[in-house]
Amino acid sequence: MLLAKTFKSSTFRLALIAIGAFGLIVSAIFAYVYWSTLSYVRDRSDRAIMTEQASLADAYSRSGRDGLTALIAQRVADKGFADHVYLLVGPGSTVLAGNLRQWPAGAAEKGWAEFRASLPQLSSGTSLLRGATETLSNGDRLLVGRDISDLDGFMAQIRAAGIAVVVLIIGLAAAASIGVTRRTVGRIESINATSRAIMLSGLDQRIPLRGSHDEWDRVAENLNLMLDRIQTLMGDVKQVSENIAHDLRTPLTRMRGRLEKAYHAPRSGEGDAALIGDTIADLDAVLGMFASITRISEIETRARKGAFRTVNLVEIAGEVVELYDAAAEQVTTRLDLAGDHAVLVTGDRDLLFDAIANLVDNAIKHGRPGGRVTVTCDNDERGAVISIADDGPGIPADQHDRVFKRFYRLEQSRYTPGNGLGLSLVAAVASLHGARIELRDNAPGLLCRLVFPAAET
Repeated sequence: MLLAKTFKSSTFRLALIAIGAFGLIVSAIFAYVYWSTLSYVRDRSDRAIMTEQASLADAYSRSGRDGLTALIAQRVADKGFADHVYLLVGPGSTVLAGNLRQWPAGAAEKGWAEFRASLPQLSSGTSLLRGATETLSNGDRLLVGRDISDLDGFMAQIRAAGIAVVVLIIGLAAAASIGVTRRTVGRIESINATSRAIMLSGLDQRIPLRGSHDEWDRVAENLNLMLDRIQTLMGDVKQVSENIAHDLRTPLTRMRGRLEKAYHAPRSGEGDAALIGDTIADLDAVLGMFASITRISEIETRARKGAFRTVNLVEIAGEVVELYDAAAEQVTTRLDLAGDHAVLVTGDRDLLFDAIANLVDNAIKHGRPGGRVTVTCDNDERGAVISIADDGPGIPADQHDRVFKRFYRLEQSRYTPGNGLGLSLVAAVASLHGARIELRDNAPGLLCRLVFPAAET
């Protein structure tokens, strides 16, 4: 199955194209080497033949036929010219001198010729000969040549070696391509198998790693991280859905109960007015919940950066403290503002006001009755920092990351007022402004810090 997929893969097709192109290039190189070598060796042989032909022609011009015949006989007898071919024939192709028995078939009266013939110095067989022919002034024909059998064998070896190398290279390239493609297809199939398993059984499946730390392992790691993130988000969506259902059920149940009671009871102007007022209050709470969700989504999509200006956190915190001072007095909580006189950041004043207000409101609600809430604005080496500290029960360390999720509440029964969106709004505003949220144990109580990047000047 895997082998069939290997041959069908686009990687294998690309590998075949690369092998074909590589084979053509290697073949062209070997063809160039072959023809260059052949041309070079033949040119040297032809120059030697032409030199010898000129020497014999000079002897003929000086001494005539007898002098030429004598020189040819001398050359044939000389072992240093054993690979040379000489033939002088007269009218009627009568052999006058040389080491060939007859004029070779196909050899013209003038020009170059290649032919096979037996030489007396060879015990058996024929040799491949190459020679130059010319017709002398008296009508005799002269052939001067050389035995090129060694050249022919040498070129045959080059051809065989070239073909063997090309075949070997293409074979090795094909084997390597199949191996690489098979490995690639195997890794892709592993990812595909995991994807199918996820579709069938859920998000708990993960792509196996081979420990090679190569690009495929990095892809698998990233996909596994993406699956972890998706699984987390799906869990958050499930939790948010359950929390919304729980938070909406209480006001809707109250509204239905009132309406049912009013439906069966006699009409009463004062009672109807109270029922309508309570119902409107519950509807306002539901609508406020959805408005908060919409606002958080708007902030998270970074659609409100048009109102960014350089603002002073101290002024905003002062307004929040002034606004919540009465609420703090109701629970005998002391609300203070401390720190520097000017802490500048770049941001949306209204959003920053809402974020600080939510933190202060939470500190007052969940702090110790009769305790103290302190809002501190400072400048340090990291940038602008605003801290809200209380001396209440605080938040367990393992819940620090969870409290910023939508509708998440530490009080799981969800009977206390609130909808769990305040800290989600704070997190969205902090993200929009590039700020970092830090939750620390205030021993006792909770210390919440928003660390902003320094304002641009």
